[in-house]
Amino acid sequence: MRVAPKFVSGSMRAANHVFKPHPVAGLPAGRLVDLPGRGQTFVTDSGPREAPPVFLLHSVLTTGLLCWYPSLSALTERYRVITMDQRWHGRGITSPGFDLDDCADDVVALADVLGIDRFTAAGFSMGGGIAQLTWRRHRDRVGGLVLCSTGPYFTTNDPQHRAQAHRTGRLLTPLYRILPRPSAKRLDDTTGHAALWAIRQFLSTPLSHLGDFGDGLGRFDSRDWLGEVDVPTAVVVSTRDKVVEPARQQLLVDGIPGARRFDVDGGHACCVLGAEWFIPPFVEAIDTVTAAVTARGPLAES
Repeated sequence: MRVAPKFVSGSMRAANHVFKPHPVAGLPAGRLVDLPGRGQTFVTDSGPREAPPVFLLHSVLTTGLLCWYPSLSALTERYRVITMDQRWHGRGITSPGFDLDDCADDVVALADVLGIDRFTAAGFSMGGGIAQLTWRRHRDRVGGLVLCSTGPYFTTNDPQHRAQAHRTGRLLTPLYRILPRPSAKRLDDTTGHAALWAIRQFLSTPLSHLGDFGDGLGRFDSRDWLGEVDVPTAVVVSTRDKVVEPARQQLLVDGIPGARRFDVDGGHACCVLGAEWFIPPFVEAIDTVTAAVTARGPLAES
C-alpha cells in the first residue's frame, strides 16, 4: 500500500487534487436503465461479462461515476463493474422521499435487469449503508461486501444533525429554482478540464434535498444486526476521516464476523481526492472478498 509522506497534511493533498484531479478520459459509456415499477437511473456496466460482478455504490451528493471513476480502470480488467446513480442523485430515480431501503432494493432491481444473480456490493460512505441493507434485504443476492469510509450509522442519526440538514436544504432551495441542472450532454462531456466535469456531476444532485438525504441516512442503523452478516466482508478504513471517524468504521470490523480491515491514509473523500492512496487497498479488498466467495463454492452461494 502506498503511504503518503507524513509531512504532507490531508488538507494540502486534497487541495492539490482539486487543482490536479484524476483524469476522466476513457470513462465507460453509460445509459438510462428502466427498473420496472421503480423508475429510470443512469448506469455504467463495464468489464468482461463473464467476470465476477461488483456493484459500486456511491456516497451522498455524488454520482456513480463521480465517486468511483478513479477506481474503474483498476477493476475492469478482472471484474464486471456496475455503477448507478442513487435516488435523487445525478440521473437517478426521483421519488417523493429518500430512503436507503429503497436504494438497496434498486440495486437488486438493476441486477435483475442486467441478468446478474449474485454479486459483491461495494459502497463508499452512504453507499456502504446501502450495501449493508442490500445484504440485509436480499441475502440470496449478495455474495460479499466491501465497505469503505462508512459505519453502521450516520451523523444524522442525531436529530440535531438532521435538523441542520433540513435548514441548509431550505436555504438552498431558491438557488435550485434559478440554477438549471446540467443536461445529459454536459454530464457526458469529458473533453474539458476534469474539475469542470466533476463540478457538473456534483451540481446534478440538488442540494435542496439535503433534508431528505439527512432523513434517509438518519434512519439507517445496522448495529443490531451486524453480527448476522454471513458473507465475506472487507472494511476499508480512511484513517484521516473527519466525517465518519475511524472508530465508527472500526465498529464494522468488530461487529461483522470475520471482517478484514484495509487502511487508507486519507480523509473522507479519499476515493477521489487521494485516489492513488485509496485504489491499492480498495482493489486488494475486492480481491480478498472475491477469493473468499469463490472458495466457498456454489453450494454456499445458493
